[in-house]
Amino acid sequence: MLSKKTQYAFHALIYLAENVDKGPILISEIAAEKNISIKFLENILLELKNAGILGSKKGKGGGYYLMRPPKEIPMARIIRLLDGPIALLPCVSLNYYERCENCKNEAVCGLHEVMSKVRDATLKLLENKSLKDILTRD
Repeated sequence: MLSKKTQYAFHALIYLAENVDKGPILISEIAAEKNISIKFLENILLELKNAGILGSKKGKGGGYYLMRPPKEIPMARIIRLLDGPIALLPCVSLNYYERCENCKNEAVCGLHEVMSKVRDATLKLLENKSLKDILTRD
């Protein structure tokens, strides 16, 4: 399951995408519109900013904005950034691989084989779906 943090990140990103013509959006506006705690949202948006997904402007007319068009922000990137691995087992993770403690041989492990296929199918979908797909419900 997606963590609350990642769900809130998607809600904030969607709000920013829907309001891109308004320019930078204040965190208080996003928090109020999406019913998210300002403190929690600050941390989320800072992580997204540090990852180059969002930009920010200080002062009058300031706030947060998307650094690239919604179609160029894959869902997989947001999930990995905030929740870590997409794979359900550490031994099948592409970016966070760890050997499973109770597995003697991955090459003959049925669970490893099935979870690799689950990972591949999930990644194929999430890497090819972007914020734009969420906005347009494609």
